[in-house]
Amino acid sequence: MKTTLSSKIEALLFVAGDDGLTMKQLQFLTEADQQQILTSVDELTQKYKAPENGISLKELAGVYQLVTKPEVADIIQKLVENPTPQALSQASLEVLAIVAYKQPITRLEIEDLRGVKSEKPLHTLAAKGLLQEAGRAEGTGRAILYGTTTEFLNYFGLKNLDDLPALPDEAEESADEETDLFMTKFQEAFKEEAVV
Repeated sequence: MKTTLSSKIEALLFVAGDDGLTMKQLQFLTEADQQQILTSVDELTQKYKAPENGISLKELAGVYQLVTKPEVADIIQKLVENPTPQALSQASLEVLAIVAYKQPITRLEIEDLRGVKSEKPLHTLAAKGLLQEAGRAEGTGRAILYGTTTEFLNYFGLKNLDDLPALPDEAEESADEETDLFMTKFQEAFKEEAVV
């Protein structure tokens, strides 16, 4: 299926969002001349005039943008005032907890702790404004260090990072290590008896 110039312009304007695109940018991106773009922009403008469309194409100060129609302003206002809460996935919560307690931390360090890839949760958390780049690690590659944001503090109702709940005490961790050591020795002894 061949993509029309109008559909390319429509997609580009949608992705550009509030920034919109100038004629020069549209020419560069579509490799079309000014007259072809003006014709396609006119086609889109006519298409959006239909009452069933909630958006329109506007040229403001030499920048083309897709904008919402005034007739749908009330429904958009509801969305802005009451954004849909989007729960964080289990993977995102795990990554967020690791970063909160171990920051600044690299993606590889997070993945070592979790045992699975963490690139997608990191991108999701950064897009939600809960994580940010907190510098670069020393050494080869200078990996990105991640840290929490003030939005993270607001999201969880914290004044600062000191308000994070305490991690289990070192004593509990050492008790777990002793249990693990006991189980390892027990299993070794069981294997030796099985061999005899």
